[in-house]
Amino acid sequence: MIQSEQPFQRKIRSFVMRAARMTDGQKKSLERNWAEFGLSKATGPLDLTETFGRDADTVLEIGFGMGDSLVDMALAAPDKNFIGIEVHLPGVGRMLNRTESEGLTNIRCYKDDAVEVLSDCIADASLSTVQLFFPDPWHKKKHHKRRIVQPEFAQLIRRKLKTGGTFHLATDWENYAEHMLEVMDAAEGFENTAGQDHYLPERPAHRPVTKFEKRGQKLGHGVWDLIYQKTS
Repeated sequence: MIQSEQPFQRKIRSFVMRAARMTDGQKKSLERNWAEFGLSKATGPLDLTETFGRDADTVLEIGFGMGDSLVDMALAAPDKNFIGIEVHLPGVGRMLNRTESEGLTNIRCYKDDAVEVLSDCIADASLSTVQLFFPDPWHKKKHHKRRIVQPEFAQLIRRKLKTGGTFHLATDWENYAEHMLEVMDAAEGFENTAGQDHYLPERPAHRPVTKFEKRGQKLGHGVWDLIYQKTS
């Protein structure tokens, strides 16, 4: 059952819907593959065992971009289920195309608002991992309120994780990294696996390096990873 206690009522969205210029290949992939791999918030609570045809650890990634890292992780961990959420359709189309070409069966995706999906579709204490890689940093100070990582959001993630499950965050904006660290270190029910006030010393081996990340590194951006474990 989806628990309805203390719902996360977000007033400000952390993303904007940009004009989606899809290639013919992305459009055809979306049309061809959505029935098999697509999920909809409108259908309500998700039964993971029924959806994947098995009982396995489930990883949920918020904002998978063009989907390369999500597909790479699903390839590397066939024993796990992966759910991706992305509102920009070119990325969804590309991800589905790779999922099809690689013959993967352990990926499903939503093209809906992640907070709404978590609140309305994902059962409490059902996820082993939640991933948030390179979210929009909203780097202007007046836009910091739009950042998805906020105290209320941390508690939404906490409710959806199993005890012992992890929330993995990564960003290439130092100011946002500091914000993530401050919010998550203060979040009830979580423990920083690198130690209070510390980032991970290096990129975890299970997180692939994306083209987006490589581009940022060429521009001199650092990358900061954080992994928090749900303790209660």
